[in-house]
Amino acid sequence: MIGAKPARKRPSKLLDNLVYGLVWLACLAPLVWLAWRGFTGDLGANPIETLIRQLGVWGLRLLLVGLAITPLARILRMPRLVRFRRTVGLFAFSYIVLHLFSYVGVDLFFDLGQLWKDILKRPFITLGMGAFLLLIPLAVTSTNGWVIRMGRATWQRLHWLIYLIVPLGVAHYYLLVKADHRPPLIYAAVFAVLMSWRIWDRVKRT
Repeated sequence: MIGAKPARKRPSKLLDNLVYGLVWLACLAPLVWLAWRGFTGDLGANPIETLIRQLGVWGLRLLLVGLAITPLARILRMPRLVRFRRTVGLFAFSYIVLHLFSYVGVDLFFDLGQLWKDILKRPFITLGMGAFLLLIPLAVTSTNGWVIRMGRATWQRLHWLIYLIVPLGVAHYYLLVKADHRPPLIYAAVFAVLMSWRIWDRVKRT
């Protein structure tokens, strides 16, 4: 039809696979770098503490990246970016699992009694464990099959838990550090910006 806009060409399967590969490499890079630093003895005076903390920090960073994908997709008018939220979110969960198991296994030597005492007595561990427990159902239900079983509306409501998980993670990090609170405050500011955009976008659409 005269004057009609040409249909937008769908990216090739090869390009899709290439982009997915780059996303996987980007998400794996921090873990490889930490492993290399551990192998070369570059984790500082307390390598166990550094490893545990860095795994948690990268988990939090990836959660924020996952939250940033939707605004970027809208602002850049690239809706296909949304496809990568699941991958980034599952990598974030993986880093947080490694963070927890490094603490329980390497630091506590799987002393579950001591873990329970820490959860009850140390607020930053209480908050971190709460965030982890809330993250589990999001990871479990991340597949298309669960979206179909639950229905998209119910699935989306469940995944709104991320808006509680991230501030719990930021608070966990803030209470953990004893001197320089700037990194967790920066992450808190990033989360506030992302939430402000969501509120503004919802108001604009009503």
